[in-house]
Amino acid sequence: MHPYRLPAVAAFLLSAISLHAEPSVVVSLASVGDRIRAQNPDLAAARFRIQEALGRMNQSGRRDNPELETSLEHNPRFREGKFEVGLSQRFPVTDRLRLEKQVTLSELKASEAEVHEVERQLVGKAREAIVKVLVTRQRRELLKEQFAVSKEFAGFLSDVVAKGEGSALDAGQAKLEAASLSTEIRQLDAGETALLGELKPLLGMRTGESLNVGGTLPEPSLPAVSTDPSKRPDFQVATLEAQAAAQGVTLEQARRYDDVEGGFFTAVERMEDAPDGYGTDALIGLRFKIALPFWNKNEGSIQEAQAKQKRKELEAVALGRGIRLEAEAARSEMAEWAKLIQEINTTLMPLAEEQRALAETTYRNGQGEIQSVLRTREKRLQLAIARLDALREFHLARVRHETALGKP
Repeated sequence: MHPYRLPAVAAFLLSAISLHAEPSVVVSLASVGDRIRAQNPDLAAARFRIQEALGRMNQSGRRDNPELETSLEHNPRFREGKFEVGLSQRFPVTDRLRLEKQVTLSELKASEAEVHEVERQLVGKAREAIVKVLVTRQRRELLKEQFAVSKEFAGFLSDVVAKGEGSALDAGQAKLEAASLSTEIRQLDAGETALLGELKPLLGMRTGESLNVGGTLPEPSLPAVSTDPSKRPDFQVATLEAQAAAQGVTLEQARRYDDVEGGFFTAVERMEDAPDGYGTDALIGLRFKIALPFWNKNEGSIQEAQAKQKRKELEAVALGRGIRLEAEAARSEMAEWAKLIQEINTTLMPLAEEQRALAETTYRNGQGEIQSVLRTREKRLQLAIARLDALREFHLARVRHETALGKP
């Protein structure tokens, strides 16, 4: 091939690779909320609840359409008859229409809060998945470091055995330890893949898109004590529903009296006026209809509305108490995990590292046993994994705490 054609061929191959490369989505704990608000299909569907409530509000508070009435009368010989045209309209005697508008306005605000509640739950679920992914990666990196150390130690023992100065059994045990660590790393790879599979639908990703979770988990720090339930969307929904229920009581009380119907009519009548013959008369009149509240005063609907108001008010109070308890429990859990992490960092891990180094030095000098080395390494690894587990549980509790308080 001509040498000047090589750059062109390379450029063509690079462009072909870039065209067929899968698009990638990058998220972190800080950015996952924005991604869900923009791309989650369930949240997009939930937003139409607002449009439904808006349509109900626009329809409420309207008067009934006027009614056009016509009638035609005649005798069997068609010599006498009457033709009448009238227009009637129903008018409420109470402020029922204004109250209907108020109720649907409160329902509209509740629908907006319901959408934010769907968003809160989705973001909280996604953040929990991201925490698990980040901890899985940190645990894998820890095992990789341990694997490298074990592999180096196994190589050292193999060299000693080759020189006839060591035990083949010790070298085999060291290799087995390295192989078991490699298996655990592969298990973590599979676990991370499963977590990413759970996270992708929450992010509204398409088939073929790859997902990269960025960032790391910060060191534990307790948030300020704050238990204001008013920021929670579901508490806002409960409060607005209680408000709408109170307005509904007033509305049902206003419905005790039916609308008044009024209208006018005009008529043309042709009748025989003996002995003068047939004559035509024109008529104009008014009509009124008033319902008398004898049998139906809407007592049942009023009773139902009052019971609903009490129920909604109690539900809002119970939810507010539950939110405070949920946030308090999550923060208390965070405090316990933070204490455990501090103890592992300051006391247990330095001691385990000291014992591991001493056991390895003693064995290299021919004064110890391989079992002591393996046990100290296992204890150090267990402590490191316990620390990661505590860090995971701390941040999961933190996500629950922030979700309980309705933080974006």
